[in-house]
Amino acid sequence: MAEAPRLETFVFKPADRVPNSRFPVLLHRGAVQPAAGRAMADAVEETFRRNGWLNNWRELGVYDYLHYHSTSHEALGMARGRITLRLGGAGAGGATVTLTAGDVLVLPAGTSHSRLDCSSDSWMVGGYPDGRDWDLIRDDDVSEADFRAAIKLIGSLPIPDRDPATGEAMTRWRDAPRTYGIPF
Repeated sequence: MAEAPRLETFVFKPADRVPNSRFPVLLHRGAVQPAAGRAMADAVEETFRRNGWLNNWRELGVYDYLHYHSTSHEALGMARGRITLRLGGAGAGGATVTLTAGDVLVLPAGTSHSRLDCSSDSWMVGGYPDGRDWDLIRDDDVSEADFRAAIKLIGSLPIPDRDPATGEAMTRWRDAPRTYGIPF
């Protein structure tokens, strides 16, 4: 019998030119459990789509350099294998997590992330609320002007209606503090 899904949360403060987010990162362990005979990747994508997280992709996983997105939040669902990620940037305030099949990671826009390691059979499904397009900003290659522009974009993004894994309202994000330390 499969374990009941459980939730882990992480909050990362801004660091250098990495905004991170006032919203917590949500890690749903064992959130997707496909019906017998169904592929995990299909089940993850179906779950995302049912909950309004579209513009889906399937591939190895996350880029192997620290980066964040300013135009969309992101959901990452592990379909096969294992992947180890660095979250929150390179500094001491970050965290390392390992995802396995059925886990779903919900990254608020601005949250730095990078692949540290993965199994040879690693396969992931991604999605974005309402099918938003995403950009890519590398932690180690962002100017002050681009950082400020990213902060404005991130601040203008709506909170998604539903969690990509559970379909529930995004109350943890709606209840988050209004500010979190950006110095301008």
